[in-house]
Amino acid sequence: MTGRVALVTGASRGIGRAVAVRLASEGYRVAINYQSAEAAAEEVLEEIRSSGGAAALAKADVSDPAQVKELFARVSKELGPVEALVCNAGITRDNLLMRMSDAEWDEVIGTNLSSVFFCARAAIRPMMKARFGRIVAMSSVSGLVGNAGQANYAAAKAGILGIMKSIAREAGSRGVTANAIAPGYVETDMTASLPEDIRTGILAQIPAGRYGLPEDIANVAAFLVSDSASYINGQVITVDGGMTM
Repeated sequence: MTGRVALVTGASRGIGRAVAVRLASEGYRVAINYQSAEAAAEEVLEEIRSSGGAAALAKADVSDPAQVKELFARVSKELGPVEALVCNAGITRDNLLMRMSDAEWDEVIGTNLSSVFFCARAAIRPMMKARFGRIVAMSSVSGLVGNAGQANYAAAKAGILGIMKSIAREAGSRGVTANAIAPGYVETDMTASLPEDIRTGILAQIPAGRYGLPEDIANVAAFLVSDSASYINGQVITVDGGMTM
């Protein structure tokens, strides 16, 4: 049981929820970040507390640097300095490149990529001073191989890899690690909306024979923020059932 403080962005559902619950089960005091899904975030809080864990709600739009600054100050006051940061907040605004609007581009880049920069920037100085820190960001297999209709999403998820590798080089000597996870297709609200024929076609490409579960990703995140992963830095761990091997 670590007693360390973890901040998970986009933690009200899906992968973020699974990560928050898993870290709380291992003794982290978890800040559950959300933007608008307050009822869902409260359910996560209740699940953690009913299991004996410690957590607090942390509402903020992490694509807004001013709100991120306030978020970290609030978490530090309520729980303590953030020692493990899991950047998970993400959205999709899919469209073919020739039809993609400026707003569709800007929204995805802001939520999926700029938020990682803002949160990592807020976390890094205290981590380096303490000579301990873990930063994990959710990329995607789309950021590794691209995906038709997702130029904005793929660009954001590929950009995350560059940020993590740069942080690893800047802060690695101070006990801070920065790594990315690239999930494949995972059973979340985002993938549940896919047409059945597309879901079937995707499943045929996955050697594991199933879609991933949020817990599959949470397992890797929990390892990467642990002491056991202290010599893993600047890496991207693909969790896709073998789809992109």
